[in-house]
Amino acid sequence: MADFDETYDWVVVGSGAGSFSSALVMRQAGKSVLIVEKTGLAGGTTAKSGGVMWIPANRFMQADGENDSVEAAMTYLDRLQELDGGEAPGTSSEKRRAYLTEAPRAVDFLVEQGVKLRRGPVFWPDYYDELPGGCKTSRTVVAEPFNLKELGPMADKLRPGFAEFNVLLGDAMESGHMRTNPGAKKILLKIILRTVRDKLLGRKFTTAGAALQGRMLKAALDAGAEIRLNSPVSELLIEDGKVVGVTVETDGAIKKIGARFGVLVNAGGFSQNQEMRDKYAPGTRAKWSQTPEGDTGEMICELERVGGVLAQMDQLVGYQSTLAPGWDKAYVAPGAQGLTGKPHAILVDQSGERYMNEGGSYELYCENMRKRNEQTPAIPSWAIFDRQYVEKYKVADKYIDKKIPEGWLESGYLHRADTMEELATSIGSNPEVLAQTVSRWNRFVALGKDEDFQRGARQYDNCGFVGDPFSEQSSMGSIEQGPFYAVPVIPGDVSTYGGVVTDERGRVVKAYGTPIAGLYATGVSTASVMGNIYAGAGSSIGPAMTFGYIAAKHAAGLDNQL
Repeated sequence: MADFDETYDWVVVGSGAGSFSSALVMRQAGKSVLIVEKTGLAGGTTAKSGGVMWIPANRFMQADGENDSVEAAMTYLDRLQELDGGEAPGTSSEKRRAYLTEAPRAVDFLVEQGVKLRRGPVFWPDYYDELPGGCKTSRTVVAEPFNLKELGPMADKLRPGFAEFNVLLGDAMESGHMRTNPGAKKILLKIILRTVRDKLLGRKFTTAGAALQGRMLKAALDAGAEIRLNSPVSELLIEDGKVVGVTVETDGAIKKIGARFGVLVNAGGFSQNQEMRDKYAPGTRAKWSQTPEGDTGEMICELERVGGVLAQMDQLVGYQSTLAPGWDKAYVAPGAQGLTGKPHAILVDQSGERYMNEGGSYELYCENMRKRNEQTPAIPSWAIFDRQYVEKYKVADKYIDKKIPEGWLESGYLHRADTMEELATSIGSNPEVLAQTVSRWNRFVALGKDEDFQRGARQYDNCGFVGDPFSEQSSMGSIEQGPFYAVPVIPGDVSTYGGVVTDERGRVVKAYGTPIAGLYATGVSTASVMGNIYAGAGSSIGPAMTFGYIAAKHAAGLDNQL
C-alpha cells in the first residue's frame, strides 16, 4: 500500500452538486469524506448557474398531481438520441434508465438530509417537448432561496451566484417582462419588500445555483464531511490497477491522500482552457465562457492518462451572448436567448440570411451557430429587431427606446438605421438578402406559422425564458416599424459537455467498457448521459448530482439501499 500522508474512505475532486450528494451518502454510511477544491471558493460552475436539475417523475410533480414516469422520460430520451443519429459514447439505454430511476430517489434523499428543494417554474417545458414523452410543464427541481448566514464562517467561501437576494426563478422571469406582464410590478414590489425585510433581520439571501450549492455545502458540513479549498489535485494514484488516492497540493505542501472506497472526480470541464478548446471545439473562445477560473480541464486529462476514454468533447452547454460594452466586467455576460426568441426579432448570419429557430435549446442554438460558421461567416451572427421590440423588451439587460447607453453606438456594438437596407450596410450584410429575409419572416408572422424553422411550434419557444407568454404574439412578431436595430450574438457557454465515459454506476471505464477500480466521475468531467443533446433545463446539474449519489452508493455497497 502506498505511503499516504492521510487516508479517508471517500475522496472527491471538485465541489459541484455531485460532490455534495456523494458526500452525504458516504456520511450516512458512516464513512469519512474529504472534498478537495482547486479554487478558493466552493460550489463550482453550479453555484454561478441557475442551479436547475432535470429530474423526471420527481416528488414535486407528483405532489402537483402530474403523472410523469420513468417510461415516459425514457421514451423522450430515446427519441433524442435518434435526433442526433444514434447513441453517443457517453450514453446507453442502461445508463439513461439508471439516471431516470435514481434521480427522483436522489432528490428524496437530499430532502431527507435537510436540503430544501422545490419544483422549478411550471412553465419550463422540456426543450423538445413536442416529442413523445416530452413534458410541456416542467420536470425541473431547484433549491429554495438560501440565507448565507447559515454557513457561518464558510459563507464567504461559497462562490457567489448571479442573484444574491431572496427571489424565485419564476418570479424573476415574470418581473422581467415589465412592459407586457400586468402583474410584473406587483411581483417586483414583493421582491423589494422581501429584500428590505431580510436586510432589517440581518439575513443575506442568495438564489438559483448558489442557493443549491449553499444548502448542499451546509448539509455536507453538518454531516461531518471535510472540505479543503485551494487544493488542486495533480495526480490519481494507482496501485495494482486500482485508484487508491490522489496527490494534492494544499497549504503549500504536496500530500498523498488515500481513498479506501474510491475517488470521485467532479472537477468541471475545460471551458477556460483555450488550448483544449482549439483542439476539441475550434472556433470557440474561453473568454466567452461563463464558467469560473478553475474550469481548465486538468482532471479530464488525468482521467485519460489513467485509462479513461474521452468522448463528446466537441459539445458545449451553449449560452448565446451579446457582448455589449462592459460585458467583460460583468459577473455574467448578457444572454441573447430571450433577445432573438421574443416577438419582433430574428437571428441572421453575416450575409443577412436566417438559419435556425431562435427559440429552443441554448445548446442547439450555439451548436447551430458553430455549424453555420463552417459554411458561411456566422460568428458573430446578428440579432435583427425593430422599434416594436425595443418598446417592449430589453437589449443586453437594458431598455433602449428612450435612451441608448453611452458607447453603444460609438463602439459599433449597436447599429440603428431608418431602413433595413441601411441597417444591412451598417453591419456589412447584403442589403438585398437581409431585406428578403425580413420580408419572408413578416410573411410567416402574418400566416401565423414559421415555415422555415417552426419557431413557436413547441411549448418551450413560447415560455417566458425565451418568448413572451404575456403577449398576444408569444414568439413571432413582425419586424416592420423603424428605426431598425442590430447587435452581434456569439456562441458563449456555461460549460463544456464532454469528458470521460462512465457506466451506469458512475465508474470510469476503459476501452470496451471495463471499469477502472476505485475511480468514479460525474458532472461535466464526463461525457453526458444525454448524449449530444440537451433534454431540458438542468440536463447537466441533474445528472451531476444523481451520478454522484449513484457512485457513492456503489462504492459504499449500498446499491439496493437509500
